[in-house]
Amino acid sequence: MSRRRSARMGKFLKEEVSKIIQRQIKDPRIGFVTVTGVKITDDLRYATVFITVYGSPSDRKRTLAGLENAKGFIRGQIGSRIRSRYTPEIIFKLDESLERVAHISEVLEEIKKEQNR
Repeated sequence: MSRRRSARMGKFLKEEVSKIIQRQIKDPRIGFVTVTGVKITDDLRYATVFITVYGSPSDRKRTLAGLENAKGFIRGQIGSRIRSRYTPEIIFKLDESLERVAHISEVLEEIKKEQNR
């Protein structure tokens, strides 16, 4: 498979998984979720969906548990919307890059305040 095709499929999955989570899943464990990216294997069989969850660490755990529970439903919905031999197996992972950026910003602000003293 071409990298271009897997990139197109990743973009499609990001949009569709976002829509499904927002509009069709009614699990109360799932909080405010944002799909930040999708990494798909070249053979299009596995898709790692990166998400951020607004809230505490316990909210994140509950949301991940809810998404794991809804994985089959989400995959079925994706399968009905794509024209591909395979519907990718979905793996949810927390995207912690935004948290790292926020932490680095806080550290830089502290350094800046100390230098101005």
